[in-house]
Amino acid sequence: AELRAAFNHKTKAIILNTPHNPTGKVFSPAELESIAALCQEFDCLAITDEIYEHITYDGHVHTPLIALAGMRERTILVNSMSKTFSVTGWRVGWVLAAPELSASIRKVHDFLTVGAAAPLQAASAVALGWPVEYYVQLAANYRDRRDYCLRMLRAAGIDAITPQGAYYAMADISSFGFGDDRAFAMHLLETCGVAAVPGSSFYSRSSEGRHQIRFCFCKKYDTLNSAGARLGRLISV
Repeated sequence: AELRAAFNHKTKAIILNTPHNPTGKVFSPAELESIAALCQEFDCLAITDEIYEHITYDGHVHTPLIALAGMRERTILVNSMSKTFSVTGWRVGWVLAAPELSASIRKVHDFLTVGAAAPLQAASAVALGWPVEYYVQLAANYRDRRDYCLRMLRAAGIDAITPQGAYYAMADISSFGFGDDRAFAMHLLETCGVAAVPGSSFYSRSSEGRHQIRFCFCKKYDTLNSAGARLGRLISV
């Protein structure tokens, strides 16, 4: 009901990110069906950010919205090499959309960037041909780091949410008594030498994230071990 209330005759497009940054939520097929039905009822487009599609845990499976009935003609799927292949600096990605939608996208892209560097495109084509075992191992490696990070955070008294996908852990820091997330992030940096992202930066209404903070666990174990040891210095105000 709350989602439906956000749609009206003025709605032209929605943006959907799944698996989600920063919460790690993976939208279920049933949830996606509901979203698809609303898009069709109100005749609006769906722009989907699916960059973490291969990084899911605990039986959660990514479903592209564009694959659902009636969504092929109204979905713009955005993806990239960045997260799946750990090449965030390459800036190589792609868009999947119906011809009537992609025509305008191609025109804008041509004037903005022309194209990604040819050697990086060639390397990306090779990587996209890797066997399915690569993706299975990728998710398993991040799952192990997720579990390690959650144990580390909870041992320090940080109430972290278990993500279903992506490689971030969102945490509730209200018990530490700080006025807002930025003050806590600075305290964490100055006291422990551990950097995190204030949760308010992910909200259109920043006040809704003032008691949340995001950690990233796509790190070497040496880095995670060091962070865990440093978090032992964390104290409440």
